[in-house]
Amino acid sequence: MDVGLVYHADYLKHDPGRQHPEHAGRLEAVMQALEASGRARQLVSLTWDHDPQEWVTQVHDTRVVQLVNLASARAPAALDPDTVLSRDSSHVALQAVAGTLAAADAVMSRQLSQVFCAVRPPGHHAEANRSMGFCLFNNVAILARYLQQQHGLDKIMIIDWDVHHGNGTQHIFEDDPSVFYFSTHQYPFYPGTGAASETGTGRGKGYTMNVPLPAGTGDETYIEVFEQQLLPRALAYRPDCVLISAGFDAHYADPLAHMDVTEAGYRRMTQVVKEIAATCCEQRLIAVLEGGYNLEALGRSVAAHVDELQRDL
Repeated sequence: MDVGLVYHADYLKHDPGRQHPEHAGRLEAVMQALEASGRARQLVSLTWDHDPQEWVTQVHDTRVVQLVNLASARAPAALDPDTVLSRDSSHVALQAVAGTLAAADAVMSRQLSQVFCAVRPPGHHAEANRSMGFCLFNNVAILARYLQQQHGLDKIMIIDWDVHHGNGTQHIFEDDPSVFYFSTHQYPFYPGTGAASETGTGRGKGYTMNVPLPAGTGDETYIEVFEQQLLPRALAYRPDCVLISAGFDAHYADPLAHMDVTEAGYRRMTQVVKEIAATCCEQRLIAVLEGGYNLEALGRSVAAHVDELQRDL
């Protein structure tokens, strides 16, 4: 089955400033790399007319949406030192969510097997009650709830390989056994969460799995973690759909972190996740862009990831 692409030129309009790491040039680099590799021509571009507001408030307090709208109206404005908004930021963040909902519809209708969502701003740091860390709304968390409530899925697995721990995603689902959250990340590092002892709370105990890694960790260790720790846990859980918080900032060239992953490492991690999706849920897999701040490394890594999505197992 074909692989889809979520992208819209409006995603470039969120403008925290050209000196901000999470600028529009990131998506321009991604799309240029996909074009140069020839992969873009083989992707099915999705369109949508979803109203994402009701789905955002399935995950976030209404006040979060109000604050994002207000900050955009008063832009330039900052919700914290890292999270800067322009006048279009609220619209763009909502359209990022809408694009992921379109991905869910395409996968669930069997139009596509996998989708890569080239969206911004990223989302996995956004908590239920606050935006933070470049993130306005938690795209992957909202997507998980949409798959459950709109499409009736019981169990979702979120695999977060961004170099920063997805504190927002973990906290949103930490007491919920219907969403298994797995994360590899540099530790200790921003945002300070993600210790191995954080395994969920209440009914969700055992459905959060953190694998904190020291600075300098490269392909060999990441691949070992995915093959020996993630794979058996995922196959035992048997999710109905697999989501990736696909940050590419563990790359050795990334300026915001200190890891040593290469494009080959991301390719192998993608293979493992595809194996999970093929075994458990008829290949249903949606990857949502998170971090990645060296433009050339980001473009090459996404191209390798998408190339692997398009290959047969």
